[in-house]
Formats: sequence, C-alpha cells, structure tokens
Amino acid sequence: MTVHGSQRVAGQKSAAIASEHWPVPFWKMSGAGNDFVIIDHRRPLIAAEQMADFARLVCRRKFGVGADGLFFIEPSSQADFKWRFFNTDGSEAEMCGNGARCVARFAYMHGIAAARMRFSTLAGIIEASVEDTQVTIHLTPPSGLALGQRVQVGSQEYTVHCINTGVPHAVVFVDDLAHADVRGLGYTLRHHADFGPAGVNVNFVALTEDGLHIRTYERGVEDETFACGTGAVASALIAALLGQAKAPVMVTTSGGVQLCVLFTPQGDNHFTGVQLKGPAHLVYSGELTPEALAA
Repeated sequence: MTVHGSQRVAGQKSAAIASEHWPVPFWKMSGAGNDFVIIDHRRPLIAAEQMADFARLVCRRKFGVGADGLFFIEPSSQADFKWRFFNTDGSEAEMCGNGARCVARFAYMHGIAAARMRFSTLAGIIEASVEDTQVTIHLTPPSGLALGQRVQVGSQEYTVHCINTGVPHAVVFVDDLAHADVRGLGYTLRHHADFGPAGVNVNFVALTEDGLHIRTYERGVEDETFACGTGAVASALIAALLGQAKAPVMVTTSGGVQLCVLFTPQGDNHFTGVQLKGPAHLVYSGELTPEALAA
C-alpha cells in the first residue's frame, strides 16, 4: 500500500502526542445520548499544549473513538478533582451538564471521589451525587438572563431568550419541533452577531403535556446533539420564568431520554438550588494507540 505524504505527516504528528505513554487508557460514557471520552489524567499523559489537538482527533467519528467531547480528570487542591473539557472541535468549554454526570459516575466508579463529591470546572465548583446509574449535579447560579430578544435573520425576526447555565444558551420556542431547522437556523443563531464573539448553544423547545421536548445545536460540536444538559436546564428555567413550567421540569431530549431539572425561584428572575438529574452510562473502556490520531 502506498503511504502518501499527508498520511506520513499525520502519523508523525500523532506519534509526537503522548509518545512516551502509549497506549492511553480511556473510557467511553454516555449521558442521555451525549457521548464522551474520559481519560484519568491524574498522572499526566498528554502535554497541556497538545490537549486540544488530541481531543479533536480522538473525538472524530469514523477515524477516532468518536464523541461529543473529551475530559481529562486531574488533581485539584480545591475539590475532589478537576477537569479539562474539550469539545469535538478542540475548543475548551466551561461546563457540560451531561458530561458532568458522566464524569461524576466515572470518579465514583474509580475511587477518585465518594458518592457525594465536588469537582472544579471553568464554570466553578460543581457538586454531584451518584446513585447507581443516576447522577444529580448541582449547577452554579445562572447568569446573563435576557428575555424576549428580537433577533433578525434575513427577512425574519425570531424571539430568543438567553441565559447562561455554565455556558451561554439561547432558547427558541417552536410549535413543530420535529421540523425545526436545528442545523440551519441553529448554526445561524449560534454565530449571530448579537451573541458574538463567543456565540451560544441554541435550544429549540416545544411545550407538551409531559414537560418540555428539546433539540439543541451545540457550539464546539457544531451540529445537533442527542442531548445537552445545560441546555435542558436553560430551557426549563426560561419556561418557568415565562409561566410555562414549574419545578421539577421533565425535559425530553432528541435522543428520547428524560432529564429532570429542579430549582427554587427566588423572585427578581433569580433561582437557587439548580439541579440536573439523569442517567450516566459506561459504554466501554479501552486503550488508544497512536493510530487513533492518524488521518
């Protein structure tokens, strides 16, 4: 078989990453269809400056393991542990609700933390409790609330509600969720100048008799995902502020899994005790070889 120059370069690049530590153990976990690679990094394996590229390559579907993001679990002087979390595109993210539940269960399963734990993220300290496959996380207080923004897209104007639940979210209520233009309009709103330069995750939400149904376009993944935990929380809080829901709010993801959002309204559009409860499943574990990073 002929090896082309680009393939040789990719192979040389992959060998440079963690070259002293192959194979690299990893665990694949899913939180309501949001899937992640988790690496126990308490003993350093990947140089900090290489983490973004490593995550991007490992998270590629078809070529790598495939995932919505990758977590490095590291020691912390402030909590049981801390994480560094990278999206599929290699960007580092502040917070991830479904990922937080997966990480908490991983830490409990591996004796890194007790069933009740605290871990450090770029969004702040997150508390979590693990009960079998069900995990509850306590989120940091929401911020950046903006109700009823009018956003112009071409000749059409949309009503968008915004809130930061660890990462920034925009919520758009729709009547027909099945036919919502999640990829097209989601992409446009995610990159809209009104939300720049960081952009937002975009949640399309339908109100139903059994709670909220949601589809989310996630920045960093740059596509619709089967679930978004912080998006579920954002949508539940916005629905409550608009008088459309009361805690606990059941949120059904596009993957068909129900998440439970709990909170206590405090008046003046504030909330305390914001929690997200849902499943965290171990899919498989294995070892990464340098070829996982090859083109």
